[in-house]
Amino acid sequence: MKDWPLLIEATQLADALHEPKLLILDTSSADNYAKHHVPGAVHIAPAELQCGIKPAVGKLPSTAQLQALFSRVGLSPEKHVIVYDDEGGGWAGRLIWTLDVIGHHNYSYLNGGLQAWLNGGHPSEEVANLPPPSEIVISIDSTPIAEIEDFISLLDNSQLAIWDARSPEEYRGEKVLAQRGGHIPGAVNLDWLELIDKENDMRLKDLSTLQLRLDQLGLNSDKTIITHCQTHHRSGLTYLLMKILGYPHIKGYHGSWGEWGNRDDTPVEVGDQSQGSAQQP
Repeated sequence: MKDWPLLIEATQLADALHEPKLLILDTSSADNYAKHHVPGAVHIAPAELQCGIKPAVGKLPSTAQLQALFSRVGLSPEKHVIVYDDEGGGWAGRLIWTLDVIGHHNYSYLNGGLQAWLNGGHPSEEVANLPPPSEIVISIDSTPIAEIEDFISLLDNSQLAIWDARSPEEYRGEKVLAQRGGHIPGAVNLDWLELIDKENDMRLKDLSTLQLRLDQLGLNSDKTIITHCQTHHRSGLTYLLMKILGYPHIKGYHGSWGEWGNRDDTPVEVGDQSQGSAQQP
């Protein structure tokens, strides 16, 4: 079994499709999976990665649900997982965060996902892959998980940074998708879409350029960084990028704005961070 890097290109995967210890997981839409997917890929519906319970629909499913999911797809400790989606990495990143949560760290992200695979002229198939279920037993590692109770009292801590991956309109409170609009006080806004190169088959933009942008925003690797969006879907990509860049202390806030913006005991800031006004709970 080769030593896989975290970020791989389609040509690398094409050369190793038949390695027995690979498990390729596709988090594209059901329509795209049915139409074309990487040969051997097993489908995970994005909804299977979230609990779906309002208001914080993006929270982690139960341990029993996660165990059933990863048993169904045939995950076992010796498998190296290749993850991809059809949107530039949001759902793939959410899956990688989930793998971290269950303690499975053998994985790679297919840069550009389905679009890069197809536009690279690589083979695809339409038939669904249904592997034999595995007998994996999972447990939850809370290290990659951010909960309100963990950090609400630390918002002024200079060693903590919060990356809000939503649109600028959501961040400023102009587009409201919860009882309250705005952002977590002190959070830095960088829309997840700014990380994706649409002119290069949805691959990540140049990593050194992205690192420079993060440094300019104060999202440095020496800090603990919590990332979120509305449901911890878009922030799946921001979590993944930081993993690729080697950030040692990153967490996904799975409650995200669906939780924060629907509670009455959480502080909210509106407008741009530089001139925002705080609204206390």
